[in-house]
This record gives sequence, C-alpha cells and structure tokens, in this order.
Amino acid sequence: MDLHLVTYFVAVVDHGGITKAAQSLYISQPSLSQAIRTLERRLGTTLFDRTGRRLSLTDEGRSFEVAARRILADVDRAKNKVAAVRELAAGRIEIVTFSAFSIHPVIEMVQRFRSRYPGILVRVVATDGPAGVHTALRRGEAEIGVTDLSVEHAGMITIPIVEQELVLAIPPKLAGNLPDPVPRSAVSTIPLIVDLTNRSDVALSGDLSDGNDLDIAVDCAHPSATWELVMRGTGATIVPRQVAEAQMPTAEVRSLDPPLSRPVGLVLRAGEPSPAAAAFLAVATNRATGA
Repeated sequence: MDLHLVTYFVAVVDHGGITKAAQSLYISQPSLSQAIRTLERRLGTTLFDRTGRRLSLTDEGRSFEVAARRILADVDRAKNKVAAVRELAAGRIEIVTFSAFSIHPVIEMVQRFRSRYPGILVRVVATDGPAGVHTALRRGEAEIGVTDLSVEHAGMITIPIVEQELVLAIPPKLAGNLPDPVPRSAVSTIPLIVDLTNRSDVALSGDLSDGNDLDIAVDCAHPSATWELVMRGTGATIVPRQVAEAQMPTAEVRSLDPPLSRPVGLVLRAGEPSPAAAAFLAVATNRATGA
C-alpha cells in the first residue's frame, strides 16, 4: 500500500470531506477522490459512507483509521530517528581492536569522540590480532578497526593515526643496572612475558631478538594478567609507553636502543561510512566535521 494513500485517507477524515482535504493537500478534488477509491479497492472494502452531504466512516473505515494513524505515527518516529542519527544526536558506532591497542590509542579516541557526540553509543569489539579486525569488518560486526598498520591490509582503507613508541616495562628487581635506553641485545637476558598467539607480539619478539634467542618466561594472552605479573616481578614485557606508565606504576620503564615503534591507524571497508563513523574518523584524525 502506498503511504500517500494512507495520508490522503487521514486528511479526508480530519477535514470531513474531499473538498477541504484536497485544499490542505494541494491536489485536485478528482485526484483525491480517485486516490480514496484506489485505497478502498486495494483494501477490498468501503471506507466512507457517501449517502449524506458529509462523508462518514463505515465500520471498516473506523477500524482502518486506527491502523492508518498508527502507520503515520510510526513513519514520523522513524523519520525523527533517522534525522537524529544524521545530526549525530543519536545512533551507535562499532570499533574493533585487539589487546595491543585497547588502552592506547582507543581510550583517548573514544573519550574525545564521546565528549563531542554524547548521544552516540560507542561499542568497542574485542578480537584477536589484525586478522580478527579484518574478519569483523568484512562481517559487518564493526565499521572501523584500530590496528597495526605495519601488516598488510589488502582491500581496506587505512588511515594512519600515531606512531606508537614501545618500551620495556620491567620489575625493579630485574632492572639491575640496565641503562636507559636498553640495547636490544640486552633484552635476550631478561625473562619476558609475551602473547605468542598475537602476530604483532611475535613480530616484535623477532625485532627484539637481534639474532639471539629470547627468554620467554610466560606466554600470556591477557593484558591485565601480563601487567600484574610484571609488577609482581615475574618478568618484563614490551608495551606502549602510555600503557606502561598508566597500568604498571611499580615497574621501571626503559626505552630501547635502537628505538622500537609501530604505526597504528584505522582501517575500514571501502565505501561511504555512516554519519557516526565519519564523525569518529574526523575526531580521531583531529579534523573538523560539519556533521
């Protein structure tokens, strides 16, 4: 059923006849009369009693009036919701990432976005490594991924955000006389806590080894457990400086020589992003948006 026929029907009811209803709708009386007959034909019933000077509803017409007004109200509510999303007063955005970036830079980006768009719900989806980010994006489980840009992202749009400095977070009892920065060659002498299921961590381990075998003391996939193990003296770990300073206050933080870093950025599928996603991209890249 065409929505305009429902609108015409309600207008006739409200104005008590074709003439005034046609004037309010800015259409001709014959066109409106034909539209009402079309509606009745499609419904297979008579909606108006036409025996008097004023149109009156039949029993079927009164039943349809209830449904018609509900339809129009639902349409208005839907339009308002769409408008609110486009005006970024409501809606949601799904971000997918993995443990390496769940603290930095995700927290800062989400905080800045929410301070600007408090009506938008931000959902942060957890996954395992860059491959999991790609899978979530392809499946539509998220619209934007925060990931390591040093790995390949074929078929995806990539937007660099930050070059993340990686440091050695080490318990004081294991730090000894280690200089700051610590030569990479010295890292092989320190028991390490890493996540061997995370390709990014494995790649970092390769960068650190400098031809030597690393002393992997604990293979841990849970960041919070890794941080606690470091603070309890079990071993050291390689993390972004912001994470080391915020999450492991009792650990000593050492830079590496030569420095170790990785490019972090956003990835998304090709195509027009949603209004909320476009706003998030703008905030994350410190660009103003007219949305």
